[in-house]
Amino acid sequence: MSSAPSIPETAPFTPEQRQWLNGLLAGMFSGNEALGASEPVAKKPEVVVLYGSQSGNTETLADSFGERLNASGFQANVVSMEDHEEVDLASKEHVLLLSSTWGDGDPPDSAIGFWEKLSAEDHPRMEKLQFSVLALGDTNYLTFCEFGKQLDSRLEALGATRMAARVDCDTDFEEPADKWFSAVLTGLESTTGAGTKTETSTAPPKKAWGRSNPFPAKLKTNLELNSKESARDTRHFEIELGDSGLSYEAGDALGVIPTNCPQYVEDLLQAAGYTGDEPIGDKTLRQALTEDYAITLPSPKLMIEFASRADSAELTALLDDKEKMADYLWGREIVDLFVEYPKARWSAEEFVGLLSKMAPRLYSISSSSKAHPGEVHLTVARVGYETHGRERKGVASTFLSDRIAEDGAVPIYVQPNKHFKVPADTQAPMIMVGPGTGIAPFRAFLEERQATHSPGKNWLFFGNPHESSDYLYQEQLEAAKADGSLARLDLAWSRDGAEKVYVQDLMRKSAQELWAWLEEGAYFFVCGDAKRMAKDVDKALHAAIETAGGKTPEEAAAYVNDLKTSKRYVRDVY
Repeated sequence: MSSAPSIPETAPFTPEQRQWLNGLLAGMFSGNEALGASEPVAKKPEVVVLYGSQSGNTETLADSFGERLNASGFQANVVSMEDHEEVDLASKEHVLLLSSTWGDGDPPDSAIGFWEKLSAEDHPRMEKLQFSVLALGDTNYLTFCEFGKQLDSRLEALGATRMAARVDCDTDFEEPADKWFSAVLTGLESTTGAGTKTETSTAPPKKAWGRSNPFPAKLKTNLELNSKESARDTRHFEIELGDSGLSYEAGDALGVIPTNCPQYVEDLLQAAGYTGDEPIGDKTLRQALTEDYAITLPSPKLMIEFASRADSAELTALLDDKEKMADYLWGREIVDLFVEYPKARWSAEEFVGLLSKMAPRLYSISSSSKAHPGEVHLTVARVGYETHGRERKGVASTFLSDRIAEDGAVPIYVQPNKHFKVPADTQAPMIMVGPGTGIAPFRAFLEERQATHSPGKNWLFFGNPHESSDYLYQEQLEAAKADGSLARLDLAWSRDGAEKVYVQDLMRKSAQELWAWLEEGAYFFVCGDAKRMAKDVDKALHAAIETAGGKTPEEAAAYVNDLKTSKRYVRDVY
């Protein structure tokens, strides 16, 4: 056993001081010796947690797993795929990859650049890399967890080795994600040889209010924004945060956990041949279908079982053709399947086992907490239509608009969105493109800049069918234009003229000004429909850079990529 260090007699201390310091060093040394008897001195190796997130769920999981890795003695490095250049993946030994899937099997916006690099033919081999993939998705989509599957296959093709099998999570992801992490931790302990247990628990940290424990907030205001002449019904909701302690920033989302329409539940029970009183755990089937399960859009798993139980050649044929399946399901819900195929029957427990869990709905927050302390505002389109002779309702939108009484409780939680924020540089210009309910975060952005007296210029593109009936937040936007806090306001009314005019059309007309703002350092934000609007806006942005900036298509693409890399082109699309 080595001896404890001591203060040399030549040191500039009195004998009493030297004696006291020697005693202190001896105590510290003996404590470290005792610790070393049961704990290894060397730290466990680095583990990179690389995540691709669109709505924030994956980012929250990545941060949580990073904390738990650190608590277990590993050195966690949590990095967004957006910042993949900070990590030389080929030189790493332990990497966890977490990502959602977006659109038709695409990577989320933050992961596009990373995937392009990883899928390149000349990407270096990674034989020494050990990895595991956690994929987040929604079984209601035919391309369930597709990007996570692509990541898993690509890393294997590059020679990397799995330390734990990939797990594909549905919208109810907490439990499978936790099991995946436990398997990862076991794999890490095994492959690194760092198996000494620590005193610190690796259980996930508990949060006061969150997805699994929402706050019952009071609904203060339910206001119709469209006029009575409009074919649309857009609502402005104001929700009181009370004593929850919840806080948010402009750009964050609010998670709302709805319940199903009672009439929907009764219709489904009748069509499926249940009484509703069948026991499901400690609830009745009626309660479970109301509170816990998605009962509208059939999942692929349910369709497979329906084809089998109904003995239907038509449904069986659809299972092999994604496009025809999508066409068939358009406008249909689970209740319609029971009506069309009455032979298909299950016990109550079997039936709920084929359903997806009720997923929270994430809405872009449309207020600044600085302008509305103690409140959070939402801008929500109420969904309602009729197909196949039956009335259809959006689950969450009608939950908020129709089924929550004034001062009633709305189960909520805040979902941070770290990348969709007002620029930290208060002088930086902002260009915001948000037609329809896509205006929500930009109302918050404007309120934030007004509340902080930020001098940066603001430009908003907004559109809807008719100016007279669909001009959301007209009074507020016109006031911001009048006082100069909104430097430009471009409005596209698609049904007011002989030709349809959309926000992307106005962008093309203002190409010179757009280019000038971008060259001044403007941030370009987009919010709204991902399938059509966001793609058309992206094309218009490229076109504006080509025409006004004098760029070739390749140069314009490189310019846009630079905007994305510098986080000046940011989207919140759905």
